Amino acid sequence: MAADLHDPAARRHFYIQMAKKRVRPGSGSGPETLWARTWRRHVFDLRTITAVPFVVIGGVATRLYAPERVTDDLDILIEAKNAAVLTADIERAGGSSRCEVNGMALNVLAEDAPWAAEAVANPASAPNGLPVISLPYLVLMKMRTGRAIDIGDLSRVLGAADNATLAETRRVIENELGDGVEDLEGLIYLGQLEYGRTIRE
Repeated sequence: MAADLHDPAARRHFYIQMAKKRVRPGSGSGPETLWARTWRRHVFDLRTITAVPFVVIGGVATRLYAPERVTDDLDILIEAKNAAVLTADIERAGGSSRCEVNGMALNVLAEDAPWAAEAVANPASAPNGLPVISLPYLVLMKMRTGRAIDIGDLSRVLGAADNATLAETRRVIENELGDGVEDLEGLIYLGQLEYGRTIRE
């Protein structure tokens, strides 16, 4: 039976299985590129216009965990209870939560699930101090979409993760995305193959 690619879980599983059939140990970019972590492109600091707690998600967030890729979008996660306050703060500063702020396309995801509160309360930190979603919750969010670009991101961020981070990621996925446990292991496998199984603790 063909996979239902309209279903995020089925789409995610399909992409992972296809990749596992094609990948070879050490394939892809060289070690210097794989281990590079840069923050070259400017990201507007929303903390200058709002006190609402948030974490950066999406393509910008992956800079902390994988080689930087170009994106002109700024995606953030907030708790749903703070959505109205954030919108007012952004509009007061001349921007829009559905358009752009300071020249960057801004996308706001307002979630009321308990995991979102945990993610916002326990961020990682970017080189410029911006709060960035921690790896386990970034993995959760990208696994939920099942998009091809997210699957590619996930294998790379997981391939570089240390054992403690992988253990926490497994806990989060088991608790929040039970049908994703097997796929998570597939993504870890793919990532570690790309990194040549040389995982830095």
